[in-house]
Amino acid sequence: MSDSFTGQLWRGAAGIYAAILAHPFLAGLTDGSLEPDAFAFYVVQDALYLRGYAQALAEVATRAPDTAGLEMFARHAADVIAVERALHGSLLSELGVDPASAEAAEPAPTTLAYTSYLLAAARGGSYAEGVGAVLPCYWIYWEVGKELLRRGSPNPRYQQWIRAYGAEEYVSRRPSARWSTGTSAQPAATSGCSGTWATASRAGRCDTSADRSARTPAWAWFV
Repeated sequence: MSDSFTGQLWRGAAGIYAAILAHPFLAGLTDGSLEPDAFAFYVVQDALYLRGYAQALAEVATRAPDTAGLEMFARHAADVIAVERALHGSLLSELGVDPASAEAAEPAPTTLAYTSYLLAAARGGSYAEGVGAVLPCYWIYWEVGKELLRRGSPNPRYQQWIRAYGAEEYVSRRPSARWSTGTSAQPAATSGCSGTWATASRAGRCDTSADRSARTPAWAWFV
């Protein structure tokens, strides 16, 4: 790894990234042992997460000091919504999840905590802090996607999801390191991205019941 700012961030996040790759949800995806209900729950939570993430990107766009940053983050916010609708819309039907039920679902504690953090950083911090908060999901999803493509999955549905998130075109939507040169962005950028995987390792089928929080692991990959 180089001595660039990006290299420093990745070295600082090495332990977190290794833990992400070892997460039971990702292990279950690649060996095919992940319970279908857990995957369905994840898909719903991921849709909720992406909506919050799109809102955070839009907030960052409003703080951009130039038109290039404004245009990029505003476009990415719109892209996130389009991708969420296309990918999760098809997956929900295949998983037998009623779209109305998914639309009415409440965020699990991990999802709520992470999206709340993103929005707080984007709305209450500097431009650099906002970028530092949203940057991990560009980088982490891209790197994890490449690793999942390498591993593959014997489950056709999981392999479909892996192909979508590990697609080559995903890299074109990552901001470069120049968007996060402020030192205030470094702690957030090295924290990793939950991707709501932590919500899925013990969850059941999508629902809006109050006891769902009891099925959600108490740890996550957010700051």
